[in-house]
Amino acid sequence: MKDKLEQLIKNSYAPYSNVHFACIVETENGNFYEGVNVENASFGGTICAERNAINNCIANGREKIKVVYLMTDKDSLCYPCHICKQTFIEFLDKDVIFNIMTTKGDMKVITFDELMKTTFSKDDLK
Repeated sequence: MKDKLEQLIKNSYAPYSNVHFACIVETENGNFYEGVNVENASFGGTICAERNAINNCIANGREKIKVVYLMTDKDSLCYPCHICKQTFIEFLDKDVIFNIMTTKGDMKVITFDELMKTTFSKDDLK
């Protein structure tokens, strides 16, 4: 999955933060749906990779998601923002596993409940 995310992250559009993300969600049916972050000068128009991938899944028939893979090009792991977490609450069951990784090879596998305790702040954008 790391190789696929590394290719996908190249499609990210992040001219304002210069922080790139790629996300792939895997469904119980064995299908994969992709997303990248797409920034906008009107910051409210920005969409995160996680929501982009979940929206892609919904647009293609809304299958049950079992694994979320998220990669950033930052040197350290970055966790989803709170808007993404609200989307997870809306569309994911609590048995979903999250694989959070960097392009440098760092990775952490965490549960839904563990992920909900993480933060994303301005410090992650430095």
